Amino acid sequence: MGKLALNKSTLNKEGRKVKAYRKFVPALDLKRKQLLAERANSRKSLTELEDTLESLRLQVREQLPMLSSYQGNIGQLVEIDDFSLRQVNLVGIKLPELESVSLKVRPYSVLATEHWLDPMVVLLKKRVELQLEQQILHKRLELLEVGLRKTTQRLNLFDKVLIPEAEKNIRKIRIALSDSERAGVVTSKIAKNKRLKAGMA
Repeated sequence: MGKLALNKSTLNKEGRKVKAYRKFVPALDLKRKQLLAERANSRKSLTELEDTLESLRLQVREQLPMLSSYQGNIGQLVEIDDFSLRQVNLVGIKLPELESVSLKVRPYSVLATEHWLDPMVVLLKKRVELQLEQQILHKRLELLEVGLRKTTQRLNLFDKVLIPEAEKNIRKIRIALSDSERAGVVTSKIAKNKRLKAGMA
């Protein structure tokens, strides 16, 4: 950074800078608050979703104890065929949201398999969908954290660095201009006194 010129032109420039910086601060602070609120909502949704997954797991254990003796691979019965996301714009940050999901159930013989496999498939479909939502919420939180960090850094830059720096420069220039004005008054008084003394001689 170059040496600060202690003149009225620089004083006006620094004053304009402070005004411009102060305009950014409320907008950035509002953005930060919106991101914090959305992060809290997403964390709450994730906790609720994880609780639902846990209760689903307990439900399977209680209602289908015979599952442990099943010979086939339960995990491969249901899989995601297709899904689509929509992007929700929150203060300039694009957040993913699940729009639709299509699940595929691997064919199994209704007559040759256990009777409890049908209700098991229903629960599996629910679990697969919830796990997909869980992944999307994790991604959403990741994007919110990045956005929040950047916004906080920018807010701190304006609030704690740029504005105080410009205000410090303004004080410095005002002191220098005031000193220079005083020096000018003193010099002109001395010159006047000299002229008066010269006129008396």
